[in-house]
Amino acid sequence: MQQLIYFFQKYKFFLFFLFLEIIAVALIINNHSFHKSKFISSTNFITGGLYQKSSNLSDYLSLKEKNSILVEENLSLKNKLERLNSYFDSISSNQAIDTVKLNPDYIYTSGKVIKNSYSKTDNFITINRGKNDNVAKEMAVINSKGIIGITDNVSNNFARVQSLLNSKSNINAKFKNNHHYGTLVWNGEDYNIVQLTDIPRQAVFQVGDTIITGGRSTIFPEGIPIGTIIKVPEELSAVNNIDIKLFNDMSNLGYIYVVTNLHKEEIKILGNNNE
Repeated sequence: MQQLIYFFQKYKFFLFFLFLEIIAVALIINNHSFHKSKFISSTNFITGGLYQKSSNLSDYLSLKEKNSILVEENLSLKNKLERLNSYFDSISSNQAIDTVKLNPDYIYTSGKVIKNSYSKTDNFITINRGKNDNVAKEMAVINSKGIIGITDNVSNNFARVQSLLNSKSNINAKFKNNHHYGTLVWNGEDYNIVQLTDIPRQAVFQVGDTIITGGRSTIFPEGIPIGTIIKVPEELSAVNNIDIKLFNDMSNLGYIYVVTNLHKEEIKILGNNNE
């Protein structure tokens, strides 16, 4: 308190002068429209900049919440699209209007990767969805960029996923621009590159072609993106292997979708009966 009194005593003339200056400036601004408009413009510029920075900071801090909202919106759209595709498939197969199929073949459940390995020979991923979310073994795991892997062990609240980057991974895949199929495997080298094997000699392909899931299993729907061809054999043989650059960065995985095939058990029973 003593220092504050000393400060006012020492600078009383300067503070009095500053007080008068403020009054003078205020009178000028209030009595002259030009100065008033300039002052308001300057104030708006300064406060607008502060508000913008505050808004940017607020947006940044709320990114996690916004990402979660977007994932849920995408989940809803995926399930609606699946029902719509089922409807159009029924129409194209000339079913009677009153027997048109309105139920989807697949449903999607959103989740998030909480643990991820990609530098081993056999890599696994842990997601925050389990039996309580109707997740079971042998379900496809994908994201907005493409396929990730297949669930292989499930607890009540979590599931372990066998990654694409696993020596035991074998996934049916095909060329987007034709109907030739192969088997997707990983040679254990580059985590961004997998291999498509068992490609017949008559298959037509080139660098840059897109590879998608083939739909010949009960796990992955047909048409899920995988990657693009980056290397082809110099000479084609009876069985060819090609390198595929994944659309996904397998070292940077966040939100995912677990895909449930609603007809999986029925297809399995039918397959066993045909053996």
